[in-house]
Amino acid sequence: MDKIRYELEFPLTSSPQLLYQYISTPSGLSEWFANNVNSRGEFFTFIWDGSEEKARLSSKKSGEKVKFRWIDEDNKDTDFYFELRILEDEITKDVSLMITDYAQEDDLEEARLLWENQISDLKHVIGSV
Repeated sequence: MDKIRYELEFPLTSSPQLLYQYISTPSGLSEWFANNVNSRGEFFTFIWDGSEEKARLSSKKSGEKVKFRWIDEDNKDTDFYFELRILEDEITKDVSLMITDYAQEDDLEEARLLWENQISDLKHVIGSV
């Protein structure tokens, strides 16, 4: 079954610089995204309750976005990635986090709920209520 691409946007009370630390570093990501995150160079290992997924940091722009491409057992890129992009309104200075991810159609609702839970954890960590 093919996965479909979807986007979610979450408003956050944070500076883009602070938020970037939480989306681009293993220590930042392990506070809200996964139980533990390890990195070796551009390769990141995300650990959730005993399961591990590996991804390659395929692109980043400081203070703005990171894109992780999932890799297979041979460290080869797959077709799927997730991207975390910080948006800042030039006038209001409102900040939001735009998430691009993939899920199978049957799992779309569950995937959205998972992101909502993770973003809720992120808000707690950065003190954005």
